[in-house]
Amino acid sequence: MRTRLISLWLAVALGGCGYNQVIDRDEAVKAAWGEVENQYQRRADLVPNLVATVKGAADFERGTLEAVVQARARATQVQADASILDDPARFKQFEQAQANLSGALSRLLVVVENYPQLTATAGFRDLQSQLEGTENRIAVARGRYTEAVAEYNKVVLRFPTSIGSRLRGKSVRPNFSATTPGAEQAPKVGF
Repeated sequence: MRTRLISLWLAVALGGCGYNQVIDRDEAVKAAWGEVENQYQRRADLVPNLVATVKGAADFERGTLEAVVQARARATQVQADASILDDPARFKQFEQAQANLSGALSRLLVVVENYPQLTATAGFRDLQSQLEGTENRIAVARGRYTEAVAEYNKVVLRFPTSIGSRLRGKSVRPNFSATTPGAEQAPKVGF
């Protein structure tokens, strides 16, 4: 009888402290992160095709292409498995590498506009369209991840679920932040 009472008390206590809710939210964050990784990988896979297509324009700026290739290499060097979610420093490193690749690709697409013969080719237009679609997918995946992390962090921080999170060794997870310098300030518009 005593063992049953202890078992019943433990079941109620663990259920009431959010132990299972922490698991649910943790898994939701991991699933959302998997989609973020998937979309970043899609972009990384498109970059070599884009660079090869642009290289076909013989007089194209070599430095711009090298910057894209180097940014892609740095972005793919950062190991981004699920363990990165609990390591704010590695998460920030991953985020910065991806932001650098985004910036390099943006510069490439701006410079490409000076080469009408390149932008007129169907292959380049298809790659550009795929890249733009991938950037949109990345934004959506990051948004879903941000929402999942917000819900997870609420569970981890609120009482009584904070008890369950401590029992599981879980703490607040990092989230994406603005990477553009000055993004924290509204732009000034003057006429």
